[in-house]
Amino acid sequence: MLDKTEEKILQRIDAYREQIINFAEDIASHPEPGFEEIRTAQKTAECLRQLGYEVTEHLARTGVRGDSHPAEGPHLTIIGEMDAIGCKAHPVSDPVTGVAHACGHHAQMAAMIGCAAALADTEIQKELGGSFSFLAVPAEEYIDADKRVRLQKEGTEFCCGKSEMIRTGVFDDTDIVLTTHVHMVPVEEDFYLGNPACNGYSAERVTVRGKAAHGAIDPWNGVNALSITTSAIQMMGLMRETFREEDHVRLHNVIRKAGDVINSVPDEAVVETKVRAASLGKLEEITDMVNRAYDGAAYAFGGRIEREILQGYMPILPRTADAALMEAADDLKLTYRTVQRGDFNNACTDVGDLSHLFPVVNFTFKGFEGRLHGADFRITDPEKAYILPAKLLALTVYKLLRNGGEEAGKICQDFTPVFDRESYTDYIRQQTDKNKTSGGKTE
Repeated sequence: MLDKTEEKILQRIDAYREQIINFAEDIASHPEPGFEEIRTAQKTAECLRQLGYEVTEHLARTGVRGDSHPAEGPHLTIIGEMDAIGCKAHPVSDPVTGVAHACGHHAQMAAMIGCAAALADTEIQKELGGSFSFLAVPAEEYIDADKRVRLQKEGTEFCCGKSEMIRTGVFDDTDIVLTTHVHMVPVEEDFYLGNPACNGYSAERVTVRGKAAHGAIDPWNGVNALSITTSAIQMMGLMRETFREEDHVRLHNVIRKAGDVINSVPDEAVVETKVRAASLGKLEEITDMVNRAYDGAAYAFGGRIEREILQGYMPILPRTADAALMEAADDLKLTYRTVQRGDFNNACTDVGDLSHLFPVVNFTFKGFEGRLHGADFRITDPEKAYILPAKLLALTVYKLLRNGGEEAGKICQDFTPVFDRESYTDYIRQQTDKNKTSGGKTE
């Protein structure tokens, strides 16, 4: 049974329905890459400011935060992700950058704005024993190595929006994080409540150094960097039979460069390698195997390996559906299932990093068709993809913070973080400070 405040929350979202849908479609029509979400950030700041929130911009380059009036009690941070994914074949991809909202981040943003519209009412805020903020976060999708180097020169040290925001203190007052996404695991129901276990990843950019020589006159005097690269990747393929199913290992390579001209022995190749796995320990183990493949191939041919470690994402620490979330879903009469033991998402997200510092109250939702990151991804049901997620978020915030923030307080009391800001920042820096050169001589 809904109380009067809950009825008012839903009424406000219904009254704001067209604005929520228009906001989502506008964001979808103007996709922007990670850390470059300038228009999206401006649109978000404008909406939050019109709703009466205190707005802070340019967090981790493009991030936007809207704050409610401070109140005693737990502080909740409701997150929306702003960036689009590279997908040139998508019918509404940006013709210059090639990115499109083929991962549904615009739906998250709509849910966040709808929640903000509901909770902007001062009478509703008086019923809450705590405070909350809305955080539009840049760069959830993978940022390639060249762009990372440029961003670091410009002052953005960490590779993704949430990680950079942890480093710079944006989350310092956060007690609980609320996140959403379109379904990422096979779920028939409209909603999936809780946060399933999820892969983390490690990454590196490997420069393979060989020795140039004429490809026809004296190839025996060269050291073929492409041959070293090919051999290393073949070795990685042969290692796959040693990967256990329960570790959810995935291994990806992209060759960025493999020589300059066809009639010379390639003296340089550049590869980006990404390892996914279900735990930090397994990530380190498989990454060591990958590095042995590179080092062994370089030694065999007499080349050299230069390794640049790239920051990855941590695996998600799973969390079952919280009582407030399930109660809100029941009040809305949603069809849903909850996260069960053994559920797993083979993808990666920087929400995994957040889950090591904060309790993350999460749900995913339907309302779309096609493949995530695919050209056929599109929203088919705005009610399920934009409006109902906004209602579920808003009701959950209310249920967590009513009665003096009692339910939120229980969650905070039961949660033990793995890191705080300082130890997290130190850990990331230690992981990326492992660059080295190995292999034989090429002189």
